[in-house]
Amino acid sequence: MPADVQIKCRNLWKVFGADPKGFLRRHNGAPTAEALADEGYIGAVQDVSFDVHQGEILIIMGLSGSGKSTLIRCITRLNDPTSGEMEYEGRDLLKLSEKELIDLRRHKFGMVFQNFGLLPHRDVLENVAFPLEVQGISKADRVERAKAMIDLVGLGGRESYFPRELSGGQQQRVGNARSLAVEPDIWFLDEPFSALDPLIRAEMQDEFIRLQSLLHKTIVFITHDFEEATKLADRIGIMKDGRMVQLATPEELVLNPADDYVAEFAKNAPRERIVSVGAIMQPATDSASGTVSSTAKIGSVAEQVLTSEHPVAVVDEASGNVVGSIDRHNVATSIFGTRAA
Repeated sequence: MPADVQIKCRNLWKVFGADPKGFLRRHNGAPTAEALADEGYIGAVQDVSFDVHQGEILIIMGLSGSGKSTLIRCITRLNDPTSGEMEYEGRDLLKLSEKELIDLRRHKFGMVFQNFGLLPHRDVLENVAFPLEVQGISKADRVERAKAMIDLVGLGGRESYFPRELSGGQQQRVGNARSLAVEPDIWFLDEPFSALDPLIRAEMQDEFIRLQSLLHKTIVFITHDFEEATKLADRIGIMKDGRMVQLATPEELVLNPADDYVAEFAKNAPRERIVSVGAIMQPATDSASGTVSSTAKIGSVAEQVLTSEHPVAVVDEASGNVVGSIDRHNVATSIFGTRAA
């Protein structure tokens, strides 16, 4: 397994029914959709393979019932997959004993779910310190670490508040702090912001980006919101009917959707902040006037290019060399799907 791969999943299946393992054996590990339906089985996760790289935010998304939450529950072994392979830093996750699995969840995996799961009879400090108490860490050490996490998520001064005294966004921050208190290697989040109203949700997305810039965690994040995914993700995996339809960067999904299902997700995406200049540039031209970086998002250079009578040169930041050009026509096409006059 490459050094930067923390989790490797290969040919994962999670089948619900009377005898899932026997069903898969009868169909040589690859049943068709028709076989599943005819025999009364549900293929919640079907032949899914992917890697999670160190330090990346990998978002898994899809419509309700697509299998995204079941997949994350398989990886964390809250539900064991019916078949397939899973490794964490080279260790076979499916061969871990119950004790080893509990130890992994307590020390390596952090989990945040849609319902914050705060303990109503404990204040903020006690809620954040709770997983450290479970680990057997001394009171002084767990209070010190809990206070540091509370400050990190911007709730300093509210240590003695109870959950009922907090807003939804503040409760989410407590959930994040509690999960981070164990200093996990990998952070799993399942629809963590979906219960929040739009303004608070946007605030929490910005908070999430801030935390990641400080902590550089490996993150697997489940959502059904494509705009949220493009704002947060390094890569996005889109699921449908238990299968991973496409796994790619937000830019690749917008520019080269694998099928109509992916294209439907991407059609209203904010292309101006997703697509880079380098992805839409044309060959360099002698008539270019001005320069833009190849890594810049087209929204950040749109005004410069759209108001220029001539193409603008595209420069590679690393070398300083001109690598192409961009004009008002391909910027307009990329943002609006039409050509400028």
